[in-house]
This record gives sequence, structure tokens and C-alpha cells, in this order.
Amino acid sequence: MLLTLTTTHHPATDLGHLLVKHPDRTHAFDVPVGTAHVFYPEADERRCTAALLLDVDPAKLAAQGRGRGRHSATAPETFTLGRYVNDRQYAASSLLASALSRVFRSALRGESRDRSELAGTAIPLEVRVPVLRCRGGADVAVRLFAPLGWAVTATTVPLDEEFPEWGDSRYVDLTLTGTLRVADALNHLYVLLPVLDDAKHYWVAPDEVDKLLRAGAGWLGEHPERALIVRRYLAHQRALAGAALERLAAQRPADEPAVDDDADDVSAHRAGNRASLAARRRTAVHAALAESGAHRVLDLGCGGGALLATLIGDRRFTEIVGTDVSAQALASAARRLRLDRLPERQRDRVTLRQSALTYRDDRLHGYDAAVLMEVVEHVDPSRLPALEDSVFGYARPTTVVVTTPNVEHNVRYEGLPPGAFRHPDHRFEWSRAEFADWVRRVCATYGYTAASSGVGDDDPEVGAPTQLAVFTRI
Repeated sequence: MLLTLTTTHHPATDLGHLLVKHPDRTHAFDVPVGTAHVFYPEADERRCTAALLLDVDPAKLAAQGRGRGRHSATAPETFTLGRYVNDRQYAASSLLASALSRVFRSALRGESRDRSELAGTAIPLEVRVPVLRCRGGADVAVRLFAPLGWAVTATTVPLDEEFPEWGDSRYVDLTLTGTLRVADALNHLYVLLPVLDDAKHYWVAPDEVDKLLRAGAGWLGEHPERALIVRRYLAHQRALAGAALERLAAQRPADEPAVDDDADDVSAHRAGNRASLAARRRTAVHAALAESGAHRVLDLGCGGGALLATLIGDRRFTEIVGTDVSAQALASAARRLRLDRLPERQRDRVTLRQSALTYRDDRLHGYDAAVLMEVVEHVDPSRLPALEDSVFGYARPTTVVVTTPNVEHNVRYEGLPPGAFRHPDHRFEWSRAEFADWVRRVCATYGYTAASSGVGDDDPEVGAPTQLAVFTRI
């Protein structure tokens, strides 16, 4: 089974430093089911590809299968003949995830002795897994990887190309493209390859919960499909899955605005959207900031740091400040960003501050741009003028990006009662006309112009699920 990881970051051969595997050599590692090989099909300054090839020994796999017991009953090689006749030599599964963990151990931890700063930097990546067993079809692969910032292409492999009438197989050809840290990419694969396969080749013990939470640090707790991921990764053992979900919930502040993203993501998926609304919202805000030419940016009401994680990967932002009234939310953001493990130059770009948006704060003066992403609806209407004054009147950044729910779109959300808000902490939700009125009033009062748009699939009757406005100071 094969997995390739490609970058075009210049010089691309630095990928060898991040993976701690020299591009000019082939590398072989003994693993319990065979041999894992790492080699580079291409390696120059413009483009570099590392390949992980797992050569499975059927005899070793069969021997290992005899001792797994009932906790791996979903694996196809559990029955006697299946130990010798199966797809485990060819289709990516937990076997490949285990080999990845063995071979790229330092890279998974985000460590690089020779390129420590690059290890903490998001770079353009492409991952290819040409044969991946995917229970539930290609749509499941999109649901799992898209919320993590990947553009996903999952093409179902036909049973036989010469006989298309036989239909599709259970396998997909998966390609992921995105700008992420190599460590994040590898941890996504380590967790989600066995989840897509929905079978473990080894006995799942209680320590698997720790492995899952360690690999999922900073992303699993806010993933819209986290319950599915946890259940499948832990082989559908209810006790272990329950313990993992409880620990994830304990790590998440109750007042963290990012909960809105989860609610919207679930609804967006039910409506057939291919990418999570939360990811699309972050992409839209990131694009607006980039277009504004900002270098010093405030994320006001940053919550658990989802947007901060995106901004850190863009070097044009030389200073990034996240503020929140909740100390617990800021602690969650620090964990997500792994501030204690970032290289010094990366860490110096990021500051987390406790601050209330309804009070003037001298520390927020002089920035190029500020973001209020899914924040204003958490403020009591009577306190909204104070927020407007502190942001637009006192801090006065050159650009302010605001997103908020479009209440008209709520009728498209299954299970949301009429008149209910998307989250119980919302104090209000605006229609498109109400949002437009607020934008005009802020511009007239504080000397800004603004352009508004929608984020998410635009419904011809009720509009997009999220409203976005970009204010520019006159």
C-alpha cells in the first residue's frame, strides 16, 4: 500500500528535513506486519515527493490476526480464510497508519532539528492515497478531511474498468491539497485512515484513547464529525468512545464561540454542502484580510483559536493578536496553536490577550485589521453600541471584517425549531435586511465604507447561511 506527500514550498527538498529522511536515499524499517519503505520519486527545489510504501508479509499479518481477539471483529481477516485472503497488502488502512507513526515519529510531533521554524509553518501540500478502503463511500472522506482545511478529491475505484456494469468497489483514490503544517497533515492521516477503513488490525486497548487525543490535539474537539471519528477509531467500543468524548468535551470551554461552527457544519452537511461552513467562513475571512493588505491583525473574540491557526500559516501577517473575555477560551487557543512548541520566531508573531469588547482597550490601537467572526450575535443588543464604539470608534483599525448568521437561512436546518437560534448563547440573529441596516449605521457613525457578501451555498430564497461585511476606514 502506498501514500505520497508532495510540496512545492521553496526549496521543496526541505521536506526531507521535516520528515528526517534524506531525499537521496531509500530507507527501510521493520514493522510488525512487514517492511515500510520511504523513498523520493522526485526531489528538486521546485517540487519534492516523499513516498511511504508498506510491503505487507501475509504470513506475519496472519500470525498477528490470530491474537487480536474480539475487539477487531470488524476486520476482514478475522475469519480463518480471511487471514490469508484479504486486501490488506494493497488498500490503505490502520496498517499504513501504524507504519506512518513508526517511520515519521519526529515529524508527527512537529520536531525538526535542522528546520525548526519550517516545522511550525504551514506549507503547500498534496497527499495521495491511490487505494483506500472507505466505508460509506467517497462522501465520508470529504466529511472527514474538508473541515480540516483540505480540498478533497475522492474518486471511487470501479470493481473492474472493463466491466463498468459491475459497479463501484468499496475503495477510493484520495487526493488532499491544502496549506498546512506537515505535522498536522500526518496526524490527520494517522487518525483518519483507520477511521475511513473502519477496522483496526490490532486489539484496541484503553491506551488508544490517549493516542487518539494526542494525535487529535487542536482539531478533533471541534471537528463536526468527531463522534463518528471517535467511535470508528476506537473500534466501536462504547466505554472507550464515551471516555474519549467526555475528555474532549472537558477540554472545550462552554462559552467558546466556535460551538457555532459545529452547529452550522452539521446543518451544512445535511444540506449537501461539500465543505464545512466553519472552514469556508475562515477561508472567506482570511481572503478578505489578505486582500486588504493587512500585516498586523486582531482576532476579537477569538475563542478557541480556529482562525488564529489559519492566520499563523500565512507569513504576510507579521503580528497576530487574539483576544477573548474568557481565560479558559484563551487557554484552549494556546493548546490548539501549540504555542509552547512553536519555534521562537513563529511564537513571537502571536499574542493572546484577555479583553472585553464592550470596553475601550488601549492595547488594541494601531492595527491594520480586526476580525469579529461569529461574535456580535453573542452580545446583548443593549451592549452592542459599546462594542461598536470600542472597535470602530476607539481602536479604529483600517479594515474590520464581520461575520454573523443569517437568520433567514435557519429554516434550512433540520431539527432547528421555528424561531430558535443556532446556539443558546446567541442574543439575536439578524436577517439580511437587518444586517444591512446595521452596516450602514456603523459606516455613517464612524466613517467607514463597507462591502457585504454571503458565505456558504447561496439559497435563492433565504440567502447564504453566513453574512460577511468588510469595513474600510475612510
